[in-house]
Amino acid sequence: MNLFDVYPLFDITPVRAQGAYVWDDKGKRYLDLYGGHAVISIGHSHPHYVKRIARQLYDIGFYSNSVQMPMQQELADKLGELSGYEDYSLFLCNSGAEANENALKLASFQTGRKKVIAFKGAFHGRTSAAVAATDDTKIQAPINQTDNIIFLPLNDVAAFAQALQEHGSDLAAVIVEGIQGVGGVQLPGPAFLKTLAAGCEKVGALLILDEVQSGYGRSGKFFAHQHADIKPHLITMAKGMGNGFPVAGVLIHPDIESRHGMLGTTFGGNYLACAAALAVLEVIKEENLTENAQQIGQRLMNALRQLPGVKDVRGQGLMIGVELDKPCAPIRKQLLEEYQIFTGSSSDKNTLRLLPPLCIGAREVEKFLQAFEAILYQTEPQSI
Repeated sequence: MNLFDVYPLFDITPVRAQGAYVWDDKGKRYLDLYGGHAVISIGHSHPHYVKRIARQLYDIGFYSNSVQMPMQQELADKLGELSGYEDYSLFLCNSGAEANENALKLASFQTGRKKVIAFKGAFHGRTSAAVAATDDTKIQAPINQTDNIIFLPLNDVAAFAQALQEHGSDLAAVIVEGIQGVGGVQLPGPAFLKTLAAGCEKVGALLILDEVQSGYGRSGKFFAHQHADIKPHLITMAKGMGNGFPVAGVLIHPDIESRHGMLGTTFGGNYLACAAALAVLEVIKEENLTENAQQIGQRLMNALRQLPGVKDVRGQGLMIGVELDKPCAPIRKQLLEEYQIFTGSSSDKNTLRLLPPLCIGAREVEKFLQAFEAILYQTEPQSI
């Protein structure tokens, strides 16, 4: 049997990883500045993370959500403490797409409506409603195509006001990423997010903040939308939540009432997922990784702005987009093949994405900067 060929693959076979580094089957070491799409938050194979999951596996790995699992409440308590959302509720699931799917469903349940405003450049996942709200027709099958989604330009207040006027009475939700990732690290302005929040309140719609990639300390705050000082009705998260273990969730405003059977999941919130998610929160808190993301990210962005051929540097914390004056694919290839550094792409062919583990330090940043500068100048970096 063959694997269904939907992924273009690098000719690299990782077999081991630690911190911000990955080793392949030939013993070659790579600096990981992409973290598998921002999944690696506390660093590869963190000892506390490994111990937490291994210890749990000795006791019990799985049972369904039909029994008491105190670990879920422990996770909710710690997540509320670190995020500042103690009064919200938590629904646990498995992936970012599933989190967004459930958030959209909750908004429709709550309002009795079905129209959704999303934004151009958005990526919310590949399940039915999530992919419908994603601005990429190449990944939408005919069954996903619906007239319930209204796409607007990001940061366009006038377009939003017009859409509210035309569709406000039918609007269930507005969904927006804390920072657009696939779209090339595009930031919704704080004033724009405040406008979205106020508009939703005005027409009785729910504001959904997709923090799947931009959450969990990556932006220098626990969630990227907290830079704008707003509180959405629903917040979705995944990726860095489990540091590689599949776990995701939705934070739900206290005004939204639950009922049995409203949502459900087979694997969401299982014992191993909770152990992984608890370990991540404990390490983020103990090692001050949110603060590290802010400090190291600012240092990295400042340095990148000084390099030749760099048109723009966008981001917050350790979610960074570097827009070049030419396509970045050859440079990414050179970084990987000549300097053993993983970086990411985006839907903008000129924008390179950096999503390193939040534990990355000054030495790793300098290693990347020297290699990147060497490629841009076509010179050799100093040995470090």
